[in-house]
Amino acid sequence: MDTNKRPDNMQRITTPELAKAFIDEQVAKVRAQVGNKKVLLALSGGVDSSVVAALLIKAIGKQLVCVHVNHGLMRKGESEQVIEVFGKALDANLIYIDATDRFLDLLAGVSEPEKKRKIIGAEFINVFAEEASKLEGISFLAQGTIYPDILESIKQAEGKKAVKSHHNVGGLPEDLQFELVEPIKLLFKDEVRVVGEALGLPHAMVYRQPFPGPGLGVRCLGAITRDRLHALREADAILREEFDNCGLNEKVWQYFIAVPDVKSVGVKDESRYEGWPAIIRAVNTTDAMSATIEEIPYPVLHKITARITSEVEGINRVLYDLTPKPTGTIEWE
Repeated sequence: MDTNKRPDNMQRITTPELAKAFIDEQVAKVRAQVGNKKVLLALSGGVDSSVVAALLIKAIGKQLVCVHVNHGLMRKGESEQVIEVFGKALDANLIYIDATDRFLDLLAGVSEPEKKRKIIGAEFINVFAEEASKLEGISFLAQGTIYPDILESIKQAEGKKAVKSHHNVGGLPEDLQFELVEPIKLLFKDEVRVVGEALGLPHAMVYRQPFPGPGLGVRCLGAITRDRLHALREADAILREEFDNCGLNEKVWQYFIAVPDVKSVGVKDESRYEGWPAIIRAVNTTDAMSATIEEIPYPVLHKITARITSEVEGINRVLYDLTPKPTGTIEWE
């Protein structure tokens, strides 16, 4: 199979005009598939689910039920943006669930990275399934599946295992029997962004950085505590703001802060001050299999350092991770 060719040699979507034609086509298809029935969508706030939500709102309006689960591990302002864009601006049928305490209680004292990931993933499914069971008349499940997800599940050569299994329902319980609605499943990520802008979504949402499913849970290294998680969220917000200010946000594929469960001695207000380090990671990659380090100008690093150490309670040092992949990975956990 030629993985560079999509079914029917579908034209790549590179312009607003092509995006509009795609949107019109998908709106018609969704209306024909769904009729007057309801569709359920897990809306994370990432570009894929956001574009699907905006497209389905255009197609079927209030027949779409969006569920946004805040697991307490989102970046600063992200859940608020979902509520503002979809709950207010687009007047979506949005259910917001603040499950912060539920997730953080389960994660208390858990330091092993894979165990943290499994807890977060399993509990997200539990919360979503519980909410779905309260709803009546849901016949369809919408997914933000895109073409690379499908390609990753295809065997690349005879006798070799797939790169990654593609589960259409994301591991939802078997008793949730929905027909799938996947309007962007033949698009690549860059095309999804073009469609998102044509749908009128905010630029910041359309160009939202890749963000791991467990969120800040894998950047608050080791056992997560609420005070260190808060410090991480605030430090990460400062990093993103300063990258926006100097244009690095357009040059760097992924940048973030990680905060380990380690303290060092510092000085604050002429007194001994023990605090955590904030570690800056900024990488560029084309395939995520390898990554290079973006060189951040020293004046920018100095400003970020000064802001984080003065504005964020609990952090007394800022470190800069210079390790490419390999030998490092993109995330720390």
